[in-house]
Amino acid sequence: MKHLTRRSLVGMAASTLMTTVVSRAKAKNDDPGVTDAEIKLGTTAYYSGPASTAAAYGLAQVAYFQMVNDRGGINGRKVNLISLDNAFSPPKAIEQTRKLVESDEVFAIAGSLGTPTNAAIQKYLNSKGVPNLFLTSGAERFNDPKEFPWIVPFYPIYVSQGALFAKHILGERPVAKIAVQYENDDLGRDYVKGLKQGLGDKAASMIVKELSHELSDPTIDSQILDFKASGADVLIQFTQSKFAAQGIRVAAGLDWHPMHLIASNAGSIGTTFIPAGAQASTGVITATWERNPADPLQADHPAVKDFKAFAARYMPNLDLNNAAALPGYNNAYMIEQVLKRCGNELTRANLLRQATSLREIAPPMFIDEIGVYNSSTDYRAIHHLQLARFDGTGLAPIGKPVLLDDLG
Repeated sequence: MKHLTRRSLVGMAASTLMTTVVSRAKAKNDDPGVTDAEIKLGTTAYYSGPASTAAAYGLAQVAYFQMVNDRGGINGRKVNLISLDNAFSPPKAIEQTRKLVESDEVFAIAGSLGTPTNAAIQKYLNSKGVPNLFLTSGAERFNDPKEFPWIVPFYPIYVSQGALFAKHILGERPVAKIAVQYENDDLGRDYVKGLKQGLGDKAASMIVKELSHELSDPTIDSQILDFKASGADVLIQFTQSKFAAQGIRVAAGLDWHPMHLIASNAGSIGTTFIPAGAQASTGVITATWERNPADPLQADHPAVKDFKAFAARYMPNLDLNNAAALPGYNNAYMIEQVLKRCGNELTRANLLRQATSLREIAPPMFIDEIGVYNSSTDYRAIHHLQLARFDGTGLAPIGKPVLLDDLG
């Protein structure tokens, strides 16, 4: 699919309207990016580069706000979301984000995607007092209200996810020999930190091989060979879909069948399990908090029906197995709710207050019993996670959602 580097939700009719109102004074006390007719948001996502399989995330955000605008907007204003390509490159992310803030003068950054890309823009946005609202990364560094009050994450913390995997391994194979592969950045290192915390004193003896890789690496095949040679009977991959799929495929080719766990960000049926092969992927364990719109057992759920209707109209080429679209959809839903709560006090300070006082609100496409809440002193928003096993067609839950707060 061909992706444009700039996506604006306001069509020609809205553009004509904006020409007539651009000279109007902003509503009293409103910050940049807000007029009587428009709320201008900006974001960056992966439309190219090594993680471009996640392009559906950004496309879903754009499509969601098109739907919002078709329904009349938010409190009488249309949302103009400008989504630019960061190519999963930190330098590109900072370049594009500066453009959004200094040239496009957006009100806020909306759900920027990626750990290394968000790390690149963290200090810049915080120094400018521009909210990075509900960024998509579970790295611990983004939950720092004291030093970075304008940086608000919305994703389960990777350290806690790593600890959850450890709990499962200890319950199933208390004397396991574990091989760990992780991408060499905050995402990979945080997952490993959580795994070791969860294993406790057993970490040193249970982890028999630990290797990192760069996102620029074309393949990790040789590492899988090393892991098998180590005698490991558990393989954990804290990486992206591309490399998780390679790991599944290579392990199957070697006739090696360890307990295989992969990070939640790579737990996509459409971008990991199907490319790796459904048979080879059967039994692989991951974690999730979102409903699967392609699961026939969930087809009758009202939220799933609504999502399918949304996709049919606004993302007609979407493969429902592409899990990258779901966090983009859910992220946009949460931003919509926070903007609604701001009412006509559309200031960055009020946006931050509303975004860091979440209670009794969760995206409809979240699994039941997934708690969503945060505070001005703790920005962590998603507090439960569901372990699941790929069964050849879908993700079958393992037990009930687990409270992450107790794990690390």
